[in-house]
Amino acid sequence: MKAIEDFSLSCPIPLAEYPQVLLAHGGGGKLMNQLIETMFLPVFSGNSPSVRHDSAVLEISGCKIAFTTDSYVIRPLFFPGGDIGSLAVHGTVNDLAMSGARPLYLSVGLILEEGLPMKTLWQVVCSLQRAATESGVQVVTGDTKVVDRGKGDGIFINTAGIGVVEHSQVISPQSVQPGDVLLVNGDIGRHGIAIMAVREGLEFETAIESDSAPLASLVLQLLEAGIEIHCLRDLTRGGLASALNEIATAAGVTINIVEDAIPVREDVQGACEILGFDPLYVANEGRFVAFVPEAFAEKALSILRSHPLGSHASIIGSVTEKSSGQVFMLSRIGASRIVDMLSGEQLPRIC
Repeated sequence: MKAIEDFSLSCPIPLAEYPQVLLAHGGGGKLMNQLIETMFLPVFSGNSPSVRHDSAVLEISGCKIAFTTDSYVIRPLFFPGGDIGSLAVHGTVNDLAMSGARPLYLSVGLILEEGLPMKTLWQVVCSLQRAATESGVQVVTGDTKVVDRGKGDGIFINTAGIGVVEHSQVISPQSVQPGDVLLVNGDIGRHGIAIMAVREGLEFETAIESDSAPLASLVLQLLEAGIEIHCLRDLTRGGLASALNEIATAAGVTINIVEDAIPVREDVQGACEILGFDPLYVANEGRFVAFVPEAFAEKALSILRSHPLGSHASIIGSVTEKSSGQVFMLSRIGASRIVDMLSGEQLPRIC
């Protein structure tokens, strides 16, 4: 009880106001980070800094393991390039990979809405198993619950993942330092736009498919080549901009990126302009940013580009100095602007 009492006294938002704020903003962007910082971390974090990363790295009997959990509530259940089943596997595997872990095992919890067609469930289960096989992981335990009609939106999936850390590097936001170079493994924004196109019945000149993919093999290739990696982050909810802001704040550094260096496909850029979105904030499911020392940047870029999931990799910026944590972008017209965290989500329910 003491933790709750301390929280209620120190919280910047009165405890009674949190539910209303969540409903108003959809639980994304700055508000979610505020919730994590002021509600969850004081109660659950203990002395572990890894709670600010995609997975926790734990030492058990001399062995380092990575452990993560996530939930998937995407609508629609099926979309170009994937579905909720493959997405659940890819998302969990990728969270483990961002700690430099080799993913091994998954748990899967299915929340099913009454009236869900058995054919739909079978398609999702088969897709989930295919994705697990392709990702080199095993689903070893799980659970199923059924909720009343109208309470579950078809299927919700919760996963947990375990992987083994086979290196001595500390890959986390706290390891980022001035002089680091930023790399992304490919074009950004496709997943969110693919979802939006299906959801709203939009048609573009070219088919836009989600980039959903398992990234562990690409990360392990970097590690096996001896690349020193300070931080990795997959660019899911909130996209590249949100990931960089979170890392800049956690590391206490200034990050500078270059707009022309960030790969965005023309069809995705065009769709964003039509819909009023900024691709920097659109979610991805097969993209990550890597922070490496400048001495390793070109070698890392070469390794990324030699892999199918990194063929369009690019160096997009650098870490310049210690600060309170800000992200700046040099625009195409030569002006510098702050890249801030959104107060909410551009696209809700996309992962």
